[in-house]
Amino acid sequence: MRTVGPVIARRNDEASGALIGYLPVGFPTLDESIDAAVAIVENGVDVLELGLPYSDPVMDGTVIQAATQHALAGGFRLADGFEAVRRITERVDAPVLIMTYWNPVVQYGVDRFADDLAAAGGAGLITPDLIPDEGADWIAASERTGLDRVFLAAPTSTEARIARVVESSRGFVYAVSTMGITGARADVDRAARTVVERLKSAGAPASCVGVGISTAAQVAEVLEYADGAIVGSALVKALAEGGVAAVGELAAELTRGTRRE
Repeated sequence: MRTVGPVIARRNDEASGALIGYLPVGFPTLDESIDAAVAIVENGVDVLELGLPYSDPVMDGTVIQAATQHALAGGFRLADGFEAVRRITERVDAPVLIMTYWNPVVQYGVDRFADDLAAAGGAGLITPDLIPDEGADWIAASERTGLDRVFLAAPTSTEARIARVVESSRGFVYAVSTMGITGARADVDRAARTVVERLKSAGAPASCVGVGISTAAQVAEVLEYADGAIVGSALVKALAEGGVAAVGELAAELTRGTRRE
C-alpha cells in the first residue's frame, strides 16, 4: 500500500509541493481512463485522485459531471474502481486515492469497501460529502486497514469543524478554495490562503488546495502556501478533447508549477 503523506512530504522537500491529479474511472472507457491515469503520473503528477462516477455528484462541475455521466452510461460498476486502482498501481508508483460520495460506500459495505480498496493497492478515500462527525464507520475501517482518509475544509468551516477535520484526516486535508462546484477559474479564490492558514494553526500535517486550479501558474501560486495543488476539471477536459496524449501533455505543463525558482 502506497500512502500519501510521505509523497507529499518528499515533494515539499525536493520541490515547492505536490501535484495531485483527478480523473474519473471509466471515462471515456475503463481502459482509456487507466491509460490516462498512468500518463499523468508518467508526466509528473505525484498523487492520483480517481473519481467514482455517481448519479448525484453535488460537488462536481459541468466538465466532470459530463465525464462521469458518460462513464455511467457506458456501464461503469463499482468493481471497475478497484480494477482501475489495481491496474494503475501495477504500472506506476504514485499513491492512488479514490474520490467518492458516501452513499456508494455504504451500499457496498464500509468494511468490504475498505478491504477491497486495500487489496487493490489503493491509498485511501477522499469523501466530499462525509463529515468526520458522521464518519465513525469509515474511521474505524481505515484504522483497521491503514488507509488514508481525506476530509474537506471550506472557507465557511467553523473552528470546531476545522479542529475535527484535522484530527480525523490522515494523508492530508482537502482545502476547498471556493464556495462552489469544481471547475477551472481564472483566479483561485484568495479564501484558500485563509483556509490553509487555519488548518496549519490547527495542526494539520498537510493541506492541499483544490477547486479552480487549471494552469501551472495557479499551481505555483497555491504551492506558495499549501503543501499540494489539486487539478481536476482541466485534466478531464484535456482527456475529453485530445485523449490520453493530450492529458499527459497538460500534466507535464502543470508540473512546471511545482518547480522552485
